[in-house]
Amino acid sequence: MKVVILAGGFGTRLAELTEDIPKPMVTIGSEPIICHIMERYAHYGYKDFVIALGYKANIIKDYFYSRSKLSGDLVVDLAAGTVESCNRRDLDWKITLVDTGINTMTGGRLKRLLPYLGEEFMLTYGDGVADIEIDRLVSEHIKSGKQATVTAVRPPARFGELKIKGSMVTEFAEKPQMDRGWISGGYFVLKKSVVELIEGDETMLEREPLERLSWKGELNAFKHEGFWQCMDTKRDLEYLRELEKKSAPWVAKKL
Repeated sequence: MKVVILAGGFGTRLAELTEDIPKPMVTIGSEPIICHIMERYAHYGYKDFVIALGYKANIIKDYFYSRSKLSGDLVVDLAAGTVESCNRRDLDWKITLVDTGINTMTGGRLKRLLPYLGEEFMLTYGDGVADIEIDRLVSEHIKSGKQATVTAVRPPARFGELKIKGSMVTEFAEKPQMDRGWISGGYFVLKKSVVELIEGDETMLEREPLERLSWKGELNAFKHEGFWQCMDTKRDLEYLRELEKKSAPWVAKKL
């Protein structure tokens, strides 16, 4: 099953960083956030990626091209004018990079990827990390028999939560997830037929297509109670960078 990553937006709420690079290339630790996302899928055996590009597409193309060519050590023979790679440490990923237009909306980007898609595929955005068990997500989608499955997550609080009794703080939780309500966590499994609900470049996937699926009873929810965090703002980025230094809960632990 292929993994589609929508990575073409402008990232306007991180404008001080995305003026020069696309949002998925903003680094968390030593790697762009898009690589953290891909590594989660790869841990569960899903290594065939289709990336929808738009804003500053060439930067993402250059990154993966250079990564493939410069992996491992290089032997440069200046006299012969040759470059030989050795001790390569390549990842066994297949990455299809597709330019889907600068101003195309999320649904339109997906529709432009139609020639690259199988009968079912996964989809997410290039700016959110989570400790989702991908194999469980896929299993629940197949079991549901629905056209689409969306991962439902608890929205993280923007500020630390205090529990107070009288004038005494009895519990301090730094940015806990809220106990009530669900939001879309952006990790989907979709049947190819969902693309038929997308009219064109101006269609947002999150509007008419998914709304119509919910009205028809064809949108399944996979409830994820664990870690999830998007990178919408500078504050979100700083939070993720601090977590990466400590524990990086979205990193799948090797068996």
